[in-house]
Amino acid sequence: MAEFPSKVHLTSHPKCLRIRGHLVYEDENHRTWLHLVMDSGVMHARLLQEDIPSGHIALTTSPLTLSPMPWMWTLLLGSRYVDPMGRFWRIVHHIQENGVEEMILELMDHS
Repeated sequence: MAEFPSKVHLTSHPKCLRIRGHLVYEDENHRTWLHLVMDSGVMHARLLQEDIPSGHIALTTSPLTLSPMPWMWTLLLGSRYVDPMGRFWRIVHHIQENGVEEMILELMDHS
């Protein structure tokens, strides 16, 4: 019998995501999140939780030049993050499908 994909909407989000290397963020539990570029008219961040051995992460001394994405997000009450520039990002979705977590953040208009 074939297994159906399991998709679960998550309500427990990382408290903090900090840049660790090129397109790689790390949360407070030392889990790594790969940033995948989304090409759209609105600034989005698509993050996949993927365990990446620290030896495979290209470290840098200047994370601000890696990407237009912030070097850190901090979770606020509810389902919003704030970045170091004071911009707010809403959680579009945070799911786990077939054991893989995916979170999409969207820059809010009024930030």
